Amino acid sequence: MLSNKEIICPNNLLNYAHKKKGVKAGIVNAGKPLPMLSVQDAVNENLIEPVFIGNEKEILKCAEDLKWDISEYEIIHEPIENNTAAIAAKLASEQKIKIIVKGHIHTDVLMKEVLKREYNLLGKTRLSHIWHMTLDKEDKPLIITDGALNVLPNVKTKMHILKNVINFSNRIGIERPKIAVLSATEEVLDSVPSSKEADEITKLAKQENLNADVFGPLAFDNSISKKSAAIKGIKNEVAGMADVLLVPSVETGNGLVKMLIYFCGACAAGVVVGGKVPVVITSRSDEAPARLASIAAAVVALDWF
Repeated sequence: MLSNKEIICPNNLLNYAHKKKGVKAGIVNAGKPLPMLSVQDAVNENLIEPVFIGNEKEILKCAEDLKWDISEYEIIHEPIENNTAAIAAKLASEQKIKIIVKGHIHTDVLMKEVLKREYNLLGKTRLSHIWHMTLDKEDKPLIITDGALNVLPNVKTKMHILKNVINFSNRIGIERPKIAVLSATEEVLDSVPSSKEADEITKLAKQENLNADVFGPLAFDNSISKKSAAIKGIKNEVAGMADVLLVPSVETGNGLVKMLIYFCGACAAGVVVGGKVPVVITSRSDEAPARLASIAAAVVALDWF
């Protein structure tokens, strides 16, 4: 059942990211093969100018193995893994880097530094994570949020997540995204709390006149399949045509994304948005094309304010 399909970075993201060239990016705890390979790919695509943070000896060894001359790029030597996150956050706060890219470091260690008030990296909305999912180079993306950062968001937090994903969707050419607010059912049931929250979010989105078609609750099948929606008699502006899945919890989003990766060979580009600096927090097991796509997504998310 597991897919052997080659993971491919989508042109959709690269084309939009190419409009912003050579963005300064802090690579947090660089010096491991996969992060270095994806950074090399991003440099070759003229997306970023890296600032390597980590063990200088390991960084240079990885570059040598890749036959990559990095002499023109800055290396900030810090041999202790957990200290590299604070250096990146400080550089971002001083506007010396525009993007933070997670290398070989735990996500919670990195995000703990990004969230510290002293660095002033938070914005007007709550931080949230976006997955941009594609199967092929020219594939229309399916966006899933939030499957990595906000664990069990309440309605207020989900409205922040919703506004963030509308902003990101606009940046990749989706002028008015169709957003399905997921639950296990398309009916509003007291026994399914996520269905009640989905209904509330739908009403709030209309009240606030957001630039999106938002509807919920919708189950996964009738969010993305016109046939399923028609069989069930579900008729609205989102059913069967969703660009975005707004998930009820991190488990739902994480599960959907991992199934698409491992069963379908999808490319998962992940980025944290809503703050003053986009943050790439790929899994340490992600392949290089997905890491490149995530860097491209971060470049697209630049200048949030």
